Amino acid sequence: MTWMIYGANGYTAGLIIDKALARGHRPVLAGRHSQKVFEVAQAKGLPARIFDLSDEAAAVRQLEGISLVLHCAGPFSRTSRPMLDACVRAHVHYLDITGEIDVFEAIFARQPELEAAGIAAIPGVGFDVVPSDCLAALLKEKLPSADHLALAFAPRDSRTSPGTAKTMVEGLSKGGKIRRDGRIVTVPAAYHTRTVPFPDGPLLASTIPWGDVATAFHSTGIPNIEVYLGMTWMQIKGTRLAGKFRWLFATACVQNILKRGIERQVIGPSAERRARASMSLWGEARNAQGASVTLSLRTPDGYSLTADAAVRAVERLLKTPPSPGAQTPSLAFGADFIKELESVEIIANSPRSFR
Repeated sequence: MTWMIYGANGYTAGLIIDKALARGHRPVLAGRHSQKVFEVAQAKGLPARIFDLSDEAAAVRQLEGISLVLHCAGPFSRTSRPMLDACVRAHVHYLDITGEIDVFEAIFARQPELEAAGIAAIPGVGFDVVPSDCLAALLKEKLPSADHLALAFAPRDSRTSPGTAKTMVEGLSKGGKIRRDGRIVTVPAAYHTRTVPFPDGPLLASTIPWGDVATAFHSTGIPNIEVYLGMTWMQIKGTRLAGKFRWLFATACVQNILKRGIERQVIGPSAERRARASMSLWGEARNAQGASVTLSLRTPDGYSLTADAAVRAVERLLKTPPSPGAQTPSLAFGADFIKELESVEIIANSPRSFR
């Protein structure tokens, strides 16, 4: 089967291409920047197709002969819908590496349409969603009655790519997000703080509006979800201050200035930096009676994990396509999917009472 990487000239896509080649794949490379995509394709000895997602008819034509698209062109808030539209019309399976709440919810809202087209749509097949989604599913297995879920991340020596940085800039105007009684609600930036017992020691952490607020609910049905990131007090104060100026960050002028600055100054981490970086994850599920279970993970840096997880997700889907419709990684591939990834360590914790 032939599959495609769209947005092939991006930083993360480059890592995915190298991982795919190392595992014996020859994907079609695609994107809207002809020169950049052709340069990558020529360097890797792979076929290329050029098309802009704003022209749906052209996109559908370019998907001829393709079984699956791995969509890597962010910000996904702008590109996910047109790519999925084309995939629906062409009856092509859709994967992406987004982490954006609104994108997940928009895709899951299209469930009947996806089922009618006979395609699977699995957003978030990279970091942070694959490890956290599998972590949430494993916790749900341990405590089926859970009605509260907390997920937390602690990066070590990590840096962001230009695409990730642009997505973060777009998120500045949206405030904090948690799931409460099954609904995603907007809350102030850095709404809650807590000390999280990460594998390498306790850290202060604060709530963040990451995609797990959406995906973990679809995977587990747990109605109350908060996602945390390890921060210093100064970072928490800065986040709260920025949250008071959401209206400013929402303006097109400020967004354009920040994104142009990112294009000039931000580059993805080097191979040496990725090798030094890592991520710790911690999760806790609890029920109304006060019972609680926890579980921790250690993973490689987010970009290396994304390349590994995305290619393995492609392999899984091509070998045994899941049922049509929108699915999270753990729903499509099982909670144990995380155990297949390179250099991932699962750290079991004992059940305890929640206080």
